[in-house]
Amino acid sequence: MIAVGSIGDSFSIGSIKAYLSEFIATLLFVFAGVGKLTADAALDPPGLVAVAVAHAFALFVGVAIAANISGGHLNPAVTFGLAVGGNITILTGIFYWIAQCLGSIVACLLLQFVTNGKSVPTHGVASGMNAFEGVIMEIIITFALVYTVYATAADPKKGNLGIIAPIAIGFIVGANILAAGPFSGGSMNPARSFGPAVAKKTKAIHRRLTKKETKWVHIIEVDATSFKQCYFQHYGIDIGRNKKIIATKSNHVQRKLKKCQKDQKLDPYIKDQFGASRLWACISSRPGQCAELMDTH
Repeated sequence: MIAVGSIGDSFSIGSIKAYLSEFIATLLFVFAGVGKLTADAALDPPGLVAVAVAHAFALFVGVAIAANISGGHLNPAVTFGLAVGGNITILTGIFYWIAQCLGSIVACLLLQFVTNGKSVPTHGVASGMNAFEGVIMEIIITFALVYTVYATAADPKKGNLGIIAPIAIGFIVGANILAAGPFSGGSMNPARSFGPAVAKKTKAIHRRLTKKETKWVHIIEVDATSFKQCYFQHYGIDIGRNKKIIATKSNHVQRKLKKCQKDQKLDPYIKDQFGASRLWACISSRPGQCAELMDTH
């Protein structure tokens, strides 16, 4: 039966120890699993096997070290399944989620720090698949994981499986990554996906605030003929010679051109470039860099 729980029980010494255990175990699991991808994100057959083994071993250890304190969930999906089954209260499950997500975020931020800012890979569906297909794939493999947890660790009829439960849980995660990794990423774990996504966004925000992103800028000279023709068609002005061509147009076109010319303004520097039939263009690797360059020159 589903139990809501109480605030008092959720903040007891035992509960706080369980949250800390989930935080540490999830941190170690994500650090090892994502660390392998950060070092080499290739998902060719040898790379996929290495990623699956890294996640399987790390999860086996994480579940084993946390099992006697928090139950060794390390996964919001597992926590949700156990809460629905009445094995833990809803409030405790929510605090487990927070601890697991924080552990994943800290692990990914640590990875970025120790790898000198190297990007942490995030999950995504393969080319040719849509989001709905990826969700179905993740539902299937996550069900396999939660079912394994129930059968080996949560079911009161399981008997004394001892260390077999963490091994079985690690094995099913490794097998699911081998099966689903090339298609949906093989996450099965919202915290495992949440941490890299937050770390990636944090890195992007940091780059924008500090403006230390690598960038390149080129100034090139282009032929102004096509631009002059476009300007002439829109405004009826032969730019570079400042001649307004209206009389030869129909009444409708004349009214339209006069309306366009009414508020038309062009920088004298640009007019000079059109007159010489050559335009200077700024090409940058980062949006907004052209404006920054003009401000500094």
